[in-house]
Amino acid sequence: MSPHARDETASTPDLGALGAITDAVAAGAGLPEIVRAAARALDASLVLIDRTSVVLAVAARSPAEERALLRDAEGVERVELRVADAVVGELRLRGREGSPDPALLRLVTTLVASEVERVRGPERASEAAAAEFVHAVLAREVRDRDDLVARGKELGIALDRGGSVVVVRAHPRTTVEDDWRARLLALSERAARSIAPGAIAAATRGSDGDEVVVLAPDPDGEGGRRVAATVLRELEANLSGFAFAVGRSRVARDPVDLHRAGNEALLAANVVEGDQDEALLAYDDTGTYQLLLPHMSDPAELRRFYDETVSKLVAYDEQYETSDLVGTLETFLECDGNVNATAARLITHRHTVRYRFERVREITGLDVNSTDGREKLSFGLKAMRVLGIAAPRGPASERGVAAGRVRRETPERGTAPRRPGA
Repeated sequence: MSPHARDETASTPDLGALGAITDAVAAGAGLPEIVRAAARALDASLVLIDRTSVVLAVAARSPAEERALLRDAEGVERVELRVADAVVGELRLRGREGSPDPALLRLVTTLVASEVERVRGPERASEAAAAEFVHAVLAREVRDRDDLVARGKELGIALDRGGSVVVVRAHPRTTVEDDWRARLLALSERAARSIAPGAIAAATRGSDGDEVVVLAPDPDGEGGRRVAATVLRELEANLSGFAFAVGRSRVARDPVDLHRAGNEALLAANVVEGDQDEALLAYDDTGTYQLLLPHMSDPAELRRFYDETVSKLVAYDEQYETSDLVGTLETFLECDGNVNATAARLITHRHTVRYRFERVREITGLDVNSTDGREKLSFGLKAMRVLGIAAPRGPASERGVAAGRVRRETPERGTAPRRPGA
């Protein structure tokens, strides 16, 4: 007998259970009933999970078996559910007597995947409509107040009394599963809706999927603050192994001003992303960075100033896989121009700090010891943050990973910073 032939002692498929699956599908009995029939057909405990890691149905022999499936314990198989090329979910199973027959498993999972797609399809269409609305509002494609409010009501979000915008970013510190971006979106929206019913979220169009924009109703002016804090807590609790950056806007009393609020949230997210100690920042707390807000929509001048000041320092640090020049300059400015305090914070000698500043002068032509040079370099660093250009963070163990963050590619000259709806 071929080693790949099926063991003749294996149990015969339960045709009655297979019939029960098709009957449940035909009757629209729902995913829980279909999964229970599938568990009987496969003689296994099952958990059905959608592509955002939400548990849709469970059919386990005991609570302990259910916990084992959810923990992905030893002996648990994971089968990706696909419809055409689209992943719609995952089936986790543990058979009573080993793995089910492969052909039977394929038949059952195909039926379950098709039903998941049928049931969740309208919901995904609604998600797509919500995302289109978010992008349209923040790109200022909807300029009529009544039209904006009416379209929001169709999606269940009330913006007539004001709204806020929250920008959420996540960067993996280690290798993670491919579906984490869908989880980032789902967790952000779930947390936002727990505080502000009707809030909607969307992945930033054209990004690599690591940024989510949340649009929340904010009639009392406190909703944005609560939403941002809750989203961060939810992500820290349920998306381990990531660094986060969350920026929030001021409340936009007139919903037409949500475009401005989007830029505020983006600016705050860009600023806090360079902070090693904080993950959440409100636009109100960005200080002198607010002077750069008008450049968010048309950053050409901002980019020019960055090119003329600190861009060569960034290039130098990246070339030598260090953060000596940019990091020392940032620390020096944070220490109010005190060399001794800078050396102490960097745990290095003050002569080393002075040597680095001499390199800064040689590369940029700007002297940190002069008021004009210090101001221009400070503004250049702010421009770098607002443009969303990540500062060098020293040697990396793999391409794109630096100090717990995935470094974004430097934008081409004259291109816009990352922005909601762009």
